[in-house]
Amino acid sequence: MKFSVKHISVFLFILISFTSCDFSKYRLVKTYDFETRFEKSKGKETATYKEVIAFYKDLDSKYNSIRLQVFDTTDAGEPLHLVIFNPDREFDWEYLKDEEKTIVLINNGIHPGESDGIDATMMMLRDMAQDSIPAPKNTIIAAIPIYNIGGALNRNTASRANQNGPEAYGFRGNARNYDLNRDFIKMDTKNARAFAKLFHTVNPDVFIDTHVSNGADYQYTLTHLLTQHNKMQGALGDYIHQEFLPELVDSLSKKNLDITPYVNVFNEKPEKGFEQFLDNPRYSSGYAALWNSLGLMIETHMLKPYQQRVDATYEMLLTAIDLVENSNGKIKKLREDNFRHFAEAEIYPLNYQVDKDSVSLLNFKGYEGSIKKSEVTGQNRLQYNSAQPFEKEIEYYNHFTANDSIKIPKAYLLPQGYWDIKEKLEANNIQLQRLEKDSIFMVEVYHIQDYQTVGSPYEGHYLHYNTEVKKSTDSIQFSEGDYLIPTHQAGIRYLLETLEPQAVDSFFNWNFFDAILQQKEHFSPYVFEDIAEKLLEDYPELKESFEQKKRNDYSFRSNSYAQLDWIYKRSKYYEKSHLRYPVFRVLH
Repeated sequence: MKFSVKHISVFLFILISFTSCDFSKYRLVKTYDFETRFEKSKGKETATYKEVIAFYKDLDSKYNSIRLQVFDTTDAGEPLHLVIFNPDREFDWEYLKDEEKTIVLINNGIHPGESDGIDATMMMLRDMAQDSIPAPKNTIIAAIPIYNIGGALNRNTASRANQNGPEAYGFRGNARNYDLNRDFIKMDTKNARAFAKLFHTVNPDVFIDTHVSNGADYQYTLTHLLTQHNKMQGALGDYIHQEFLPELVDSLSKKNLDITPYVNVFNEKPEKGFEQFLDNPRYSSGYAALWNSLGLMIETHMLKPYQQRVDATYEMLLTAIDLVENSNGKIKKLREDNFRHFAEAEIYPLNYQVDKDSVSLLNFKGYEGSIKKSEVTGQNRLQYNSAQPFEKEIEYYNHFTANDSIKIPKAYLLPQGYWDIKEKLEANNIQLQRLEKDSIFMVEVYHIQDYQTVGSPYEGHYLHYNTEVKKSTDSIQFSEGDYLIPTHQAGIRYLLETLEPQAVDSFFNWNFFDAILQQKEHFSPYVFEDIAEKLLEDYPELKESFEQKKRNDYSFRSNSYAQLDWIYKRSKYYEKSHLRYPVFRVLH
């Protein structure tokens, strides 16, 4: 078919007329639904993972004060998200770190069955974005919508046997069945690696983690678990104990919300007294404390109705944020003071235990409990009676003292063969310097003298504890490419808690150096007999010690192999690497 000039002219006229029409009134406008599943279900259900992320994407699209950011991938194959609320509409962390605003980081869904914070945070950030509640002016709020994504996707209705709602929820284990609230130091999961990157990007002044728990029955919906103040040390530790906590309790009381410390008992009556929970570095708030971030865990009581728990979490979050806002930057300054405190310290305390000589009296609202015969087991069982509430003073142990202490070295030396340790350090913003040539250093050397090991697997490891070391000084040659790690840096507490083997959550205790515990070379008795005889002839002091041990130790005297082994381990033939801790301390 041929087109004439007339046809072409008509076509061009129609095209120009079409493109010049105003179609704006026909443009499709997206409608947003910001009512959460929790609200639609009248407090009976919690949002799914996909619903949560879609909700925040819509908030990001609709409101300029909200931004949703993406970090590294987790074990579930999904990225870790971070939602930020900032009325100033600035979301570049490099810029935000230089601002005077205090930064609060909220972590939700580390145990996705404990979903209270997931729903409460969704509603709180929405309400702030919509100006339906007062929003902070000098505080930036960042929140992880759901940390344990794999657990959230593993949705079920039965894994929380004694929890009162919601109807369906996620599972405690992540996509590889790890409990992520035990993984912050060992970093076995991609989740923990993504979290470390996120945490150091945000650099929070205050860290809040939302949980649900039950070790006993009592009247409270809310319990708190703050960073243990003795362990935090410095002025920040005093502030947590003497100011922040009393103000938090008082502010909640004005909202008719009672709160008590996390009830650290299991199948026992709380009125017998209990200890503050010690948040060692394996836990989220203990990890945050290594960077002097004030940590607060919100623990609602799982026997209370779900709506009541979520509403209480919502108010708790608002109250904590208000305290941060009204502190006028005090927390930020105290945190800076704490960094200086540790930078100037010479001694670092380790391995805290409860101080039984320091007792606080806690006004506690509980339920009467009684011991009855179980209809199931025929044995004694504990039963609470909510129709018999009580209020009484009980003993509460919230002071801790350090069992050990170490002199802070100037630096550590790490052989490059321990690339897995190097990766963990770098993931936590630790500065390492590679040696440019082979070098000899005078260093303090640890030998593992004793340790104990748990009898069954714990979070993928056979964890060591009660580790003891003996020290010596030696001149050791290190190779080009080995790592010198100065302690004068922001991560000093992280270094000391991970590289000192006797520390409760050290890399040694988490089994990352277990290869040194196994002797690699041995001797054959029929060969070493002649060598041992020559050694005793050549070294009279060795012979004297040997004979004395035989006289004093019957089992040694009766065991020929043990005797040869004793001589072997005091000879040049015994390998230096056996039980020698391969992280070395530079003192000067």
